[in-house]
Amino acid sequence: MLFFSTMKINENTLLEGSKVVLVPYTEEHVPRYHEWMKSPELQQLTASEPLTLEQEYDMARSWREDDDKCTFIILDKQLWAHSSVETEQCMVGDVNIFLTDPTDPSLAELEVMIAEPSYRGKGIGKEVTSMMMCYGVTKLGVKKFEVKIGLDNEISVGMFKKLHFHEVSVCKVFKEVTLELTVDESVRKRLLDDVADMKEGDYRHTCSNRQELLSQ
Repeated sequence: MLFFSTMKINENTLLEGSKVVLVPYTEEHVPRYHEWMKSPELQQLTASEPLTLEQEYDMARSWREDDDKCTFIILDKQLWAHSSVETEQCMVGDVNIFLTDPTDPSLAELEVMIAEPSYRGKGIGKEVTSMMMCYGVTKLGVKKFEVKIGLDNEISVGMFKKLHFHEVSVCKVFKEVTLELTVDESVRKRLLDDVADMKEGDYRHTCSNRQELLSQ
C-alpha cells in the first residue's frame, strides 16, 4: 500500500527549475511563513486560520512527518544562489500535495501559494505546479490531481485550466470550485516535456554549495 511514510521521501529533496528551487519545509522557513499567514488575503485564498508561531512550528513538523502530506517551500533561484542572502529573503511561497483518500493513494489534492505579491503574474505558479505534478506522478504514483480554488480567484482558475484541468463542481456554500486532471500517457508526456530541464538534487549538499545553481 502506498499510503504510508511516502511523504518523508522529500525530506532531503531539492527540485531545481528555471526560476525557482523547491526545498523541504524546515524550521528555518517558519518565521517568514508565519508572517505571510497573518495576511487576511492569504488566509482567504488558502481557506486557513491564523496560527501562533508555536502552532506554525508544530505544523511544519507535521508536514515533515505526516504520511499523507508532501510540501516544498518555493525559493527564488537567482537569489538563493548567493550564499550571502538569507534563505528567508528568498522565500516566494509553497506548494503541497495531500493524499486525501486512504483507499486510493493515487488521488492527490494540489495547492500552490505564491505568497509574495511581487512574484505573481510571472509564470512562477505555472512552473511550480508543473514541477510538483511531475514529482507527484513520477515519485508518488499520483494518477489524478484535484484542486479547490475560491470562486473569486480567477487567475488561479485560469492557470489550472491552461494546464488542462477541467471543472467538476462548484460549492456555493464554501465559495469554491473543484477542478481535476486525470493523468494518462499524453498528460504524463506533456508534464515531462514541460519540466524537461528540472533537476533533482540533495538539499543539504546544495545548502552548503548554493553557488552551484548558477554554474550548472
